[in-house]
Amino acid sequence: MKSRDLMELAGRNLREALLRNSLTTLGIAVGVASLVAFLSLGIGLQTMAMTRLQNSGLFNRVYVTPRPIGGSLTGGGRGGRGRNQRSDDAQTPGLPPQLQPPMKPLTSTVRKQLAQMPNVISVFPELRFTADLRYGGTGHVTSASSVPFDTRGTGQFGSVTGTFFSSPGASEAILHNDLAQQLADQGNFKPNDLIGQEVTIRYPQRKPVAAPANQSPQDIVANGEFGPGFTIQSAEIKVKIVGLVGGESAGPGGFGGSRIMLPLDYVEKLNAVQGFDVREVVDNPGETIYPALTMLIDNPNHVQAVEDAVKQLGFGAFSLFDAAKNLQLLFKVFDSFLFVFGGLALAVASLGIVNTLVMAILERRHEIGVMKALGAADRDVRQLFFAEAGVMGLLGGVLGVLFGWSLGKLINFGLNKWLENQNVSPEKIWLVPIWLVAAAIGFSVLVSLVAGLYPASQAAKLDPVKALRYE
Repeated sequence: MKSRDLMELAGRNLREALLRNSLTTLGIAVGVASLVAFLSLGIGLQTMAMTRLQNSGLFNRVYVTPRPIGGSLTGGGRGGRGRNQRSDDAQTPGLPPQLQPPMKPLTSTVRKQLAQMPNVISVFPELRFTADLRYGGTGHVTSASSVPFDTRGTGQFGSVTGTFFSSPGASEAILHNDLAQQLADQGNFKPNDLIGQEVTIRYPQRKPVAAPANQSPQDIVANGEFGPGFTIQSAEIKVKIVGLVGGESAGPGGFGGSRIMLPLDYVEKLNAVQGFDVREVVDNPGETIYPALTMLIDNPNHVQAVEDAVKQLGFGAFSLFDAAKNLQLLFKVFDSFLFVFGGLALAVASLGIVNTLVMAILERRHEIGVMKALGAADRDVRQLFFAEAGVMGLLGGVLGVLFGWSLGKLINFGLNKWLENQNVSPEKIWLVPIWLVAAAIGFSVLVSLVAGLYPASQAAKLDPVKALRYE
């Protein structure tokens, strides 16, 4: 039987039982609509989460940490190195500090080495120190941190009120909204009034102690003594507030915690006391030691290669791509559950196809007998019922996509209205990509054809003699 004749005959048969076939098609459409609505919401949530992360400016960074280089299990100190060496990637829980393996430090020399790697824009530490900010006769003790100038224009400072730093070494500051509000409450003014004002910051400053004549800090440590060390004194600077920023993602590492942000080049000249300064005296005199470094990469596609290269140097490396992989896995599991629930509705609708086609066999036994008596093969009868199932699946799939699209858009509209009432900016949590439309229609046709297997085989097996006698 020609394809044209097959489709014309299938269309005529569907029109003869229009109400029953329409209800069956509508059942398929409802199943497809539930599938499309569920998956579009899941895809929209995933897209929203990944877009927010990418706009944060953190996906093009690699965070570098020290890593153990082996140590003694029987004793601590420098004399223990070389015996019972280990190469664990992490310190052993439960061991006292003197028995922990020594760490490969991140020194200023290492920082320069990392900055020379391909695709690396800059390498910077996160310098934090305690600061006493004073303005208008009031003060507030809080934390201050360094911000590299390369972070301008990223999502971390996309919502800044005012401006970003004018230059890498400018004596300027950006305050967190929380601190600005506290100062405003104390001084009875608006937080935005702080922009353009000059404030005083007091902080503990490190002042190095000069080494004895004719002896370098390295010579002192080589003789088994500590380095010359440093003293701590109070220091004071005046900076201009150029902006206010909110959110816990504001800061060099993106994890918040700091309420005063200053340019990195400016902070490095302040010699503010850091919690890790003691290691410079003990382990690496003459070198600056960093607890962690952040590498800014030119393109997120190069992050994995840089991360692998850093690990080859013996340091720990981490990027948000590692966390994003786990997040993507979570969304895949979530989408799988949504697909199962949506597929159940489509599976129920497929039972309607079976019922409709089985009833068609009973009603059209005489017609099937005539077709076989005129020379129609079993394959022709089977194809006819397959064509009818496929048409119902195709129409149901198209209608289901339209219903699902409308349902998802309605849910998104209602959610945004509720968010506006809660003074929250609207979000797009619904997304129907082209591949989902094609997949939903294709899946609908496939399920319909599978549902038509049994009725088609039963129709093909009819004996033409018995079918002609049937009234």
